[in-house]
Amino acid sequence: MTKRVAILISGGGSNMVRLVEDMKQPGHPATPVLVLSNDPAAGGLAKAASLGVPTAIVDHRAYGRDRAGFEAGLIRHLDAAAPDFLCLAGFMRILTGAFVERYQDRMLNIHPSLLPKYKGLDTHARALASGETEHGCTVHLVTPALDDGPILGQARVPVRPGDTPDTLAARVLEMEHQLYPAVLRRFAVQDRRPVRLG
Repeated sequence: MTKRVAILISGGGSNMVRLVEDMKQPGHPATPVLVLSNDPAAGGLAKAASLGVPTAIVDHRAYGRDRAGFEAGLIRHLDAAAPDFLCLAGFMRILTGAFVERYQDRMLNIHPSLLPKYKGLDTHARALASGETEHGCTVHLVTPALDDGPILGQARVPVRPGDTPDTLAARVLEMEHQLYPAVLRRFAVQDRRPVRLG
């Protein structure tokens, strides 16, 4: 049976687009049923609509510090779409433990570092500052601890002389666009063997 996937975004949604494009290939084990954003101005919303995927918005700013209220808004849309899996694709809100537990073992995230290195933000600058010779990205299951769940895939890129955070980020993003769809294809058929690229 084809698995239903909801994708959560906060910005331009380039990883979301790659996931949707891949899911629309014949014979894919999953299908996109919702793109949900916390930001009404997220550029990915128009891209999702152009790809024929329903969209919804829960503006986090309307809730102030009421994280439970914000997440209840997310859950209403998610319950209506009835996804089997959630993919966080540049979703820039930290989710509460209660939300994570509701979707335990069903929520994936992509992070721009080779976890467990460089959890959190500014990963490319931190990798350069530490003198790393390689960098990359990781897809993992979401747990209540930030960027800490079981790893489902990693893609590696070399750090080149003269790299800046922007040039390194661009190469990592190219690998994200390959890694996330590959992991989702496996995960949708209950194959949790890690995908390794690069």
